[in-house]
Amino acid sequence: EEEDAEEGPAGGGTQITPQLLKAATGEFSLESILLLRLRGRGIARLGCLAACANLEWLDLSGNAIARLDALAALPALAVLNLAANRVADAAPLAACHNLQVLNLAGNRLSGLHQLRCLTGLRRLESLRLRDPLAGLANPLCAAPGYRSAVADMFPGLKAIDGERLCGRGSELYQLCRDLDTSLGHGAGGAGAGGGGGAGGGGECPSAAQPWVDAGFWEPRRRRRSSIVEEAYRQFGEVLQECRELGRRADDTIAQAERALASRPDPNSFVF
Repeated sequence: EEEDAEEGPAGGGTQITPQLLKAATGEFSLESILLLRLRGRGIARLGCLAACANLEWLDLSGNAIARLDALAALPALAVLNLAANRVADAAPLAACHNLQVLNLAGNRLSGLHQLRCLTGLRRLESLRLRDPLAGLANPLCAAPGYRSAVADMFPGLKAIDGERLCGRGSELYQLCRDLDTSLGHGAGGAGAGGGGGAGGGGECPSAAQPWVDAGFWEPRRRRRSSIVEEAYRQFGEVLQECRELGRRADDTIAQAERALASRPDPNSFVF
């Protein structure tokens, strides 16, 4: 596949070619490509990617892409991963009206104003500008309250940076944020109180106590009713009888086999 890609001048990176696309997908026609994954190929220029007019799912993460002009010719594109590239201008994506999931983490978007061109994407549900697990972000993510600003700019979003804003699971993220906020205030108050205590000789806080009594989480044994106890007893008796019948049957079969073995074989005589 690397042989089918064209190298740019002076080591400028790889350019997407028809040969590269066909080798990566196994398709003979570029218009037949619906899903394309070109992660970590050292791609710097999108080349003939615009010829994939029916492309719906595209992963170009981990490359060196800076210009997105070719993506404007992909109206069917619904999922786009451009994480870990060199994108500083997302304007060409405004033409991808079917876009629903967009990952731009780890690029060079420096301000929220660079996202205003995407506000016309009415189907956009998930936008990722930062990925803490992968250590990817954009310069604009350092702005205070950027996440709230993005939510206001795109009211139709259901998830920002992988955290749900609405729908199933959103309550968990909100709860975590509330806990972080309360713990932050508590830490600040504790620090202030600790300083005052050191200066004024205040009492030390008491040791933490368990929330519940010992053995609270141990499973409790359920008491069986007399009916259940009687059923267990009868079942045990039936099981014992079955075992006895099985033993007798084994003895009878063994006796029959010994009796048959003691008889002379009529086929053993030679006339």
